[in-house]
Amino acid sequence: MNHRTNGEDTVEQTIQVGLEERSYPITIGTGINRHIGNRLQEMGLAKRYAIISDDRVASLYGRQLQEILYEAGLACELITFPHGEANKRLDTIEQLASELAERGFDRKDGLVALGGGVTGDMTGFLASIYMRGIPFIQIPTSLLAQVDSSVGGKTGVDLPQGKNLIGTFYQPRAVFIDTEVLKTLPRDEFIGGMAEVIKYGASIDADFFSWLAHKQEAILGLDSPAIATMIRRCCELKAKVVEQDEREGGLRRILNFGHTIGHAVEAASGYQLNHGFAVAIGMRAVTELAARIGMTDSSTVAAIIQLLQAFHLPTDIPPEYNRAALRAYLSIDKKTVGGRIFFVLPEQIGKVRITDQVEEADIAAVLGAR
Repeated sequence: MNHRTNGEDTVEQTIQVGLEERSYPITIGTGINRHIGNRLQEMGLAKRYAIISDDRVASLYGRQLQEILYEAGLACELITFPHGEANKRLDTIEQLASELAERGFDRKDGLVALGGGVTGDMTGFLASIYMRGIPFIQIPTSLLAQVDSSVGGKTGVDLPQGKNLIGTFYQPRAVFIDTEVLKTLPRDEFIGGMAEVIKYGASIDADFFSWLAHKQEAILGLDSPAIATMIRRCCELKAKVVEQDEREGGLRRILNFGHTIGHAVEAASGYQLNHGFAVAIGMRAVTELAARIGMTDSSTVAAIIQLLQAFHLPTDIPPEYNRAALRAYLSIDKKTVGGRIFFVLPEQIGKVRITDQVEEADIAAVLGAR
């Protein structure tokens, strides 16, 4: 990791994701998006860019980013789609691809994902299949995307049967994380992003878990140094895992802590529940599952619940959600193999184990089957 200033006394931090010919930098700083046109010009990835953004983020930053790219001498166009997880589907990809084709984009052009996790996942997927693959960069504007989904090359869209069931592994050429944009992020989205942050501490780094508890007030107050440190650590942890297991053959599956049940909860809500809220609920559920089968103790359960609640995250599955539907969603999760559901369960803070050795009665118990 290295540091530099951008000419306005703003400290930038750069982390390298080491994947040989697919390696790329993650640049973190405040106000760095104002200089992104020059960065892209220096990189020379494409002769023209399509900025892909949902209608909500585009209204905040779309035209501004276009002007920044124009000023750097780059041709670019803004293409938008309706915001929300409900629009993360194949027909949206087809519409976006058709728009690119109508505007004459070819394999020498590139894409810019400007937005949260939905935008990043869809833009990466589109980049991986349009003209059999064109370059793209990530400019994440939500905390969840900044600490997790913009890094690592997972792309995809949802099916009615579940989340991200269609997708590819396709790495961005660069990730630019501007902490300044978090000031315009709706509070619920910031809180939801904290679930992914807590995931890293609970599953990989016990010291980071403790640091989050200590810095709770500063983080919730959007203290710039605390936020930058937090995002950097999440990106460092994810980069280290991705470097060892790019395509989720083994180790990378630990990053799914809370997601197996979380995705089922999200699907059962009709994708109306905030993704981070669903993951928080999933983390509590699998921690209690680990305690039920004797893998962890009550102090681990208490610590994880306490930190989730300290950041105002929900921890209970809403009682109105149909438990049979929840169980059905678990069976078609991507982490289910040969009919067996693989859970990421905590042994202690900072250490998890992947196992399919879980009895149906224990699953029903943590789902709250009635």
